[in-house]
Amino acid sequence: MIKDEMKKKLGFGCMRLPVIDGDMERIDEEQFCKMVDTYLEQGFTYFDTAYPYHNEKSEAAVKRCLTDRYDRSRYLLADKMPVWMVNEYADFAKYFNIQLERCGVEYFDFYLLHALDAECIEKMEKLGGFRFLQEMKEADKVRHIGFSYHDTPEVLDGVLGRHPEIEFVQLQINYYDWDSENVQSGACYETAVRHGIPVIVMEPVKGGTLANLAEGPAALLHALDPKASFASFAIRYVASLENVAVVLSGMSDFAQLQDNTSYMKDFRPLGEEEKQAIQKVVEELKKLPTIACTRCAYCVAGCPQKIQIPDLFKAYNNTVQFGLTPVTRRGYDQAVSGEHEKPSECLKCGECEEQCPQHLPIRELLEKVAEVFEG
Repeated sequence: MIKDEMKKKLGFGCMRLPVIDGDMERIDEEQFCKMVDTYLEQGFTYFDTAYPYHNEKSEAAVKRCLTDRYDRSRYLLADKMPVWMVNEYADFAKYFNIQLERCGVEYFDFYLLHALDAECIEKMEKLGGFRFLQEMKEADKVRHIGFSYHDTPEVLDGVLGRHPEIEFVQLQINYYDWDSENVQSGACYETAVRHGIPVIVMEPVKGGTLANLAEGPAALLHALDPKASFASFAIRYVASLENVAVVLSGMSDFAQLQDNTSYMKDFRPLGEEEKQAIQKVVEELKKLPTIACTRCAYCVAGCPQKIQIPDLFKAYNNTVQFGLTPVTRRGYDQAVSGEHEKPSECLKCGECEEQCPQHLPIRELLEKVAEVFEG
């Protein structure tokens, strides 16, 4: 059983690793190694990377900081097929072999088709993506096969029904999105439960959004435990779900890792009082007109204006929560520095919206950002 293999419920997501001078391609490997060492020393084992993370630098960093330094029995490694780059069946093997080499391993413990939605599922069924997963498992190149997912519970129900060979699914679940019409975390989770499929959770802190609460929402959680981080409530919320095998956290520095491991080393599920407080937090947060961006950055790659959409949305959300201050203004200024255009320079081509797993109306939202910072 997959859940039995997870010694602890906290997974190390390698999508937001520590970097040098804000450059996503310059991973701070000295700090990353320290984080890997501390994580493993405390009995955690699950690492999750993917082909595009850190502009294709994450997998190599995992090799240098994890797989080159530890025996293969010490960790579980997950990677994902970049399905958007596949045009024919031969491409599956090409990218898979590149990933094995980048990561410095002979097999993956968990392997996923990356970021499936209805359109991608149709493409994978046509090109043989699910068949490739099975072939890699039969060849002992993969131990467990699954996919990460961004679409409706109805579409998920269909693909799981057609593919009983799938052993797990990776879903975006957090307390804010549990009942949301957009993400439908709860409904997707319950769909997986009905199919008997264990869940790996991504975005438990909603791209860091739920780690930065203020005013009413902050007061509600502080009243429960003034020493506990806001992120701890978010991660414990999803880890408390019975069908969740592991919860991924994209830890960006050593302090975040120390915090996460402190309460997940000896995990304690949420109590009833905590659950009620979190429900009140959701009610307060939904009164604020913030942008529901998870900072996955899928929208950035194809932007002809090189607009740093996630950074602009983060700056905008900070102004909604904390007002227009020198600090929030600095976030905007950094997002439009160098070759990156301002939000008002958007060409309205729509490429970003095609890539957005959250299906956000990015073009309209950029207009709002421009009104705040350029008006």
